[in-house]
Amino acid sequence: MEPSKIVARYCDGRTVKGTSQNFFPNKPVFHVKRLEGTGPADVIEVKVEDLKAIFFVRDFTGNPRHVEKKRLDPGERAQGRLMEVTCKDGEVIVGTTTGYDPKRPGFFLFPIDPSANNARVFIVSTAVKAARFL
Repeated sequence: MEPSKIVARYCDGRTVKGTSQNFFPNKPVFHVKRLEGTGPADVIEVKVEDLKAIFFVRDFTGNPRHVEKKRLDPGERAQGRLMEVTCKDGEVIVGTTTGYDPKRPGFFLFPIDPSANNARVFIVSTAVKAARFL
């Protein structure tokens, strides 16, 4: 399995960038090899319960000037159910999901903007302030 590029955001505001090969939505921990890390100390264990979300990114730099599309264009259809998630820190993430269940540890959202840097986002359920289908 090829490593996924991820940005893990903790509930306390910390961020870890790197790659992971062992994240699974039903597992409580996974490992991240920190960006530009070369030694064994650069691989850290991450507890999902400590996180707000895991962003699976196309690249680590992104485009800071890109304004992500949050609405479907007229006539455009979504794969899955369109939803808006407000995290406890105030960030609002819009995307589609096929597996939202607030009783699970988390769920995936897929951005509706094809030019977004995030390919998908795993949002930890305990970090959600509000979630609504659009």
